[in-house]
Amino acid sequence: MAKYKVDITGLNTNDIKVLKSEETRELFQKLKNGDLKAKEELINGNLKLVLSILKKFNNSKYNLDDLFQVGVIGLIKAIDNFDLSYNLKLSTYACPLILGEIKRYIRDNTSMRVSRSIKDLAYQILKLKDEWMNQYGYEPQNDQIAKYLQIEEYQIAYALDSLKEPMSIFEPIYNDGGDTIYLLDQLADRKEKEKDQDMLIAMKKAIQKLKERERNILLQRFLIGKTQMEIAESLNISQAQVSRIEKSAMQNVRRLIK
Repeated sequence: MAKYKVDITGLNTNDIKVLKSEETRELFQKLKNGDLKAKEELINGNLKLVLSILKKFNNSKYNLDDLFQVGVIGLIKAIDNFDLSYNLKLSTYACPLILGEIKRYIRDNTSMRVSRSIKDLAYQILKLKDEWMNQYGYEPQNDQIAKYLQIEEYQIAYALDSLKEPMSIFEPIYNDGGDTIYLLDQLADRKEKEKDQDMLIAMKKAIQKLKERERNILLQRFLIGKTQMEIAESLNISQAQVSRIEKSAMQNVRRLIK
């Protein structure tokens, strides 16, 4: 089990005290009465919660000392907002906050910088989805989000993608016991770039020659990223009709670029 141990500079993890449920409850009562020392005891008595979450990042490129400090901030926030009246374990409430704080730190310190405005838009979209779900019981479609936030539909996927972690080109993506296939192996050869550009020009010309409905469905499916069901609802036709039109459009594109 030694390989799962998390080493933090200046901290002997074996000496960390783990509070019992009754001790935790008594300390929260003291904290409620203004005893700030009780808060310190609660923090120190729950540091192993932070360490248990750090095991997920033990083999990552990030400094565990830094992640530990960030995780402790999440723990403090959990203690500050914890309510005994809900009869909930502190660990149940604190773990998501600790993990969220660590992930936020990693996201904000990634080597790939994303503009603040795009991140802000992504959070607006997520907030709107959550509020919409709570009010109407279903998730809003892209055209509804775009209309509400007064943005273009393509900006939705672009903004949400900004929250994803970047992937290394040396990330292993397949291994059947033989040679490992890395993401780098799947990237296009630069020698093919000129050929790809010619194909792209031909495809654009072919798409322009399609019927308006065919062109509209292809753009919604492959540029905006809508599902066939979403397109069907927006056009007031069946999903089967959308599927047939899409298939016909793809056949016409192939025919026109030959």
